[in-house]
Amino acid sequence: MRNENIDKGERIVSLLAGSWLLYKSIKKIGKHPFMGFQGAAVGGLMLYRGATGICPVYKQLGIDTTDPQAINITEHITVNAPIGKVYAFWRELSNLPKFMKHLKSVEEISDGTSLWSANTPGGLLDLKWNAQITREEDGVYLGWQSMEGSMIDNAGKVEFKETLNGTGTELHIEIDYFPPAGSVGRGITSLFNGIFESMIREDIENFKTYAEAADFMEYAGLTN
Repeated sequence: MRNENIDKGERIVSLLAGSWLLYKSIKKIGKHPFMGFQGAAVGGLMLYRGATGICPVYKQLGIDTTDPQAINITEHITVNAPIGKVYAFWRELSNLPKFMKHLKSVEEISDGTSLWSANTPGGLLDLKWNAQITREEDGVYLGWQSMEGSMIDNAGKVEFKETLNGTGTELHIEIDYFPPAGSVGRGITSLFNGIFESMIREDIENFKTYAEAADFMEYAGLTN
């Protein structure tokens, strides 16, 4: 009977992290017994996960990273900034890492293509891919997709709509990450499954704060 519910990449991470935590915790037991035993217990659990491929917590939550699924995120936010300035900011893709912490950089190679680099949890993987603009309508729509042969498949779109009072912008944002096929794809996805998705959701929500802060206002020329 098959019981494993974590993939190879996550098992390796668990073994490494568990060994380190167990070692550090044992050294603490003499001076800080409670913290030492608590850390040792967590380290032991991580070692168990890595050695057996079974995570009791995942089992309770019904999570199985041996069969990674695509990350599909849809969010709707409203910001107190004019639609033209908001669209112009998004269209300059190199701006995205300013509020999207899961992105290390986006370098625009030409008018329609760019090189993306992601911050994966723990910095365990150097994840890069090329993308191209698939559709753009000034002040209305912006869509992009990773190019064929990329390390990861990524697609995104943002729809822009002026608020009823004419001073703000409504954004409908969709961002998708699809794991590559085969064992390599499963290994890549298992390194950021769940944590990476949470990072992206937080990044999107952060745009409202960023768009209403002084840095954006200065960028958009809205300051006095």
